[in-house]
Amino acid sequence: MAEIGNGGAAGATPPQQPEGAQQPQVRVQILAQYIRDMSFENAFAQKGGNAQGVQPDIKVQVSLDARKREGAENQYEVVSKYKVTSSNKADGSALFLLELEYAGVFLIDGVPKEQLHPFLLIECPRLLFPFARRIVSDITRDGGFLPLNLDLIDFMALYRQELQRQAELRQTQGTPAS
Repeated sequence: MAEIGNGGAAGATPPQQPEGAQQPQVRVQILAQYIRDMSFENAFAQKGGNAQGVQPDIKVQVSLDARKREGAENQYEVVSKYKVTSSNKADGSALFLLELEYAGVFLIDGVPKEQLHPFLLIECPRLLFPFARRIVSDITRDGGFLPLNLDLIDFMALYRQELQRQAELRQTQGTPAS
């Protein structure tokens, strides 16, 4: 899961600006996007399975990672990791496993430092998602299954869940927030 630091709360209201003060202009540019790693294992075909009577049960796990690129001012790499497992509801046998790491390199300027972390783990994955979704659909179709169109992902909810998980972890360990 993404490492969450003191990035501030997602969706926080920005402080009020005095009249006449200009909001900083936010600039976001996707410099590159690419498949960092991908694996598709078709267990169903390897076993010589028969498609009749197969009712797939599909589970999707998503994790995120973001880091500043060394030697590049205002450039960040954001990676969305998808793990899609499909098994037969009838007997629990594996149908396929798809693992995809889809990355983007972003130039981000004008985002206040306290809002950068949530921006990287909410807005950047949101911009990359349609491309990753298309890859998942194409790979599952090319693998002999119906194309899997991932449901939209609420990256803000994922971010908040991770903040909550880390807060609970700190409480159980008796570690103060950093």
